[in-house]
Amino acid sequence: MKKNITFSYKTSALDSGERLDSVIARVFSQFSRAHIQKWIKDGQLSLDGKTVKPKQLLKVNQLISIDALEDPVLEDEPEDIPIDIIFEDKDIIVLNKQHGLVVHPGAGNPKGTLVNALLHHNGELGFLPRAGIVHRLDKDTSGIMVVAKNEISYLDLVSQLKDRRVKRDYSALVVGVPISGSTINEPIGRHPKLRTKQAVNAKGKEAITTFKIQEKLNGYSLLNVSLETGRTHQIRVHLAFIGFPILGDSVYGGRKKFAAGTSESLKKEISKFPRQALHAEKLEFTHPASGKLVNYSAEKPKDLINLIELLNKSL
Repeated sequence: MKKNITFSYKTSALDSGERLDSVIARVFSQFSRAHIQKWIKDGQLSLDGKTVKPKQLLKVNQLISIDALEDPVLEDEPEDIPIDIIFEDKDIIVLNKQHGLVVHPGAGNPKGTLVNALLHHNGELGFLPRAGIVHRLDKDTSGIMVVAKNEISYLDLVSQLKDRRVKRDYSALVVGVPISGSTINEPIGRHPKLRTKQAVNAKGKEAITTFKIQEKLNGYSLLNVSLETGRTHQIRVHLAFIGFPILGDSVYGGRKKFAAGTSESLKKEISKFPRQALHAEKLEFTHPASGKLVNYSAEKPKDLINLIELLNKSL
């Protein structure tokens, strides 16, 4: 379904002598300059009822009108899937994604995704790339995400991620006990033989992961992990690479691996955990509208808490 966008603005003395495109960018700040340029080019933006050029100089008391029909960017169907919303305003949604929920529709998951859930929550998100989602979590990773609700917020958050100004902290339960915290600076790219996996690869892209030991659990460790970059499966690949795979990770070696001395009964209980023990816990970024530094957190899910308690009892 198309969306009709209509706005009008009468110029003042402050606008006199200014370029049309500059004034529009200031007045209609919720839209990108590229969006505005397209409306001017397509004749959907007029000045005193006439089509204009972007460099047109303005006078006092001229009427700028926008009358545009927008096609949705996405054609995915809205679905009534529960979303755990931590915070929401007119610019962003901060949510706690449950494990088992795929973020984007794809060949193996055409529906039942976070995108479908967001479109049900707010149909306007269908007019944004990826329904406003600016970063992703793996299907079986739980935790905090931020979603943009308008074009300006989307572009701003994407820019912050690109410039590494978004702080992302995770909790990871791993097999083994590192000597100390560390920074892993190893490039990540596609696995040379298994195309569905990622791997440390000299030809890959820069990837930097920092971790600290939060708790030692009888041959296992609860780590606090921070991302400086955001490569696919980055934490899972890096921790497996240094010999401490995430517990329950069937792809990167932590599914059937147990710490030395783990009893058979404990192995049986651990094996019931259905996913990788990884949770995105904290997120810090600059709010795209207010310009203030904000931070949010998502509590560990019940299944992960129970697993940590189980390992604590084994001490």
